[in-house]
Amino acid sequence: MKTTTEKFGVTPHQPSLWTRADALKVRADDPTTTQPLVSADFPVLNNDVFIWDTMPLRDLDGNVTSVDGWSVIFTLTADRHPNDPQYLDEDGNYDILRDWNDRHGRAKMYYWFSRTGKNWEFGGRVMAEGVSPTAREWAGTPILLNDRGEVDLYYTAVTPGATIVKVRGRVVTTEHGVSMVGFEKVKPLFEADGNMYQTEAQNAFWGFRDPWPFRDPKDGKLYMLFEGNVAGERGSHKVGEAEIGDVPPGYEDVGNSRYQTACVGIAVARDADGDDWEMLPPLLTAVGVNDQTERPHFVFQDGKYYLFTISHTFTYADGVTGPDGVYGFVADSLFGPYVPLNGSGLVLGNPSSQPFQTYSHYVMPNGLVTSFIDSVPTDETGTQIRVGGTEAPTVGMKIKGQQTFVVAEYDYGYIPPMLDVTLK
Repeated sequence: MKTTTEKFGVTPHQPSLWTRADALKVRADDPTTTQPLVSADFPVLNNDVFIWDTMPLRDLDGNVTSVDGWSVIFTLTADRHPNDPQYLDEDGNYDILRDWNDRHGRAKMYYWFSRTGKNWEFGGRVMAEGVSPTAREWAGTPILLNDRGEVDLYYTAVTPGATIVKVRGRVVTTEHGVSMVGFEKVKPLFEADGNMYQTEAQNAFWGFRDPWPFRDPKDGKLYMLFEGNVAGERGSHKVGEAEIGDVPPGYEDVGNSRYQTACVGIAVARDADGDDWEMLPPLLTAVGVNDQTERPHFVFQDGKYYLFTISHTFTYADGVTGPDGVYGFVADSLFGPYVPLNGSGLVLGNPSSQPFQTYSHYVMPNGLVTSFIDSVPTDETGTQIRVGGTEAPTVGMKIKGQQTFVVAEYDYGYIPPMLDVTLK
């Protein structure tokens, strides 16, 4: 009898491992893998809202796409509350840090447009209030489907639960701007199953989010990446020799690293429209290394699969560490095996002097990397900070085989299109 994966022409695979030995090679402040310092006098895109995860409009091959000359980005967005009593301190001053830290609970999907790939104009909500089935709209991917302007927005519907969903609408352009129309019927796609991917019942700190659909350049099938955790009750995972890797003497103790169980998940579509999906075993696991592999995505280059994901210092396991930033792996085929880029996996991390300056990096096929500003120190001690909630400077990166190199820095929020689609 054929397995489920074989029915869809997918060969069963074993997940690749990001090992503790790999993570021991991570080095902060290597100039070839460190984001340039963000100045504390950064501009803010909009003083009325916070923005963080940025999702450029793209096609299924990964190309960042403009429409009738208009670039479009989607962002996770939340209103700022400078006059709300719950965000005022005892002296009546606005506590922007508390407001910023609460943003996830009210995250909604907004869009922005630009003629220049920067200096973004505010578009507004993608979906009307009440369309999304849950309280929070978390990150995903907007896909331009055709020259009629149809867009599938894949995103994560959160609280209650966490469900990968999609909603179809249309982008409309004029000489003066861009509108999003439709986006009225949200279709649930799948949730964590408890067999391959951890559920909330198995772990209250589980993650299941960030869908990134793509067309495999080699087999032409429609797949989706997403963030997950390896299935099993919290604390039950084994960190064995394979997960530890080739560590030197004295590094065999894994402490409580069994609680870190991040993975990059993958699903295959049963249909051409992406309405019906089958989850597959993870592409990559980080058991004993890290607890988050957020916003996974690919760059397809030179016949190779470059897999990128973002992670935090605080989600690393006992005995290993690394900066907030983007981590990467490479393989010759979709299902691996994957090896860490730069020997460790670290591709672009924050400098140790400003460890929280940027996050949610997204690597585009043209080598540009976008992210948002989290917080930047305003004094030498680092005790005073300025909260961002806006676009960070874009970084230019070169990928050569199994290595990456930071080579340039561009303007704040610079996300130029790779191709333009003229609507019919």
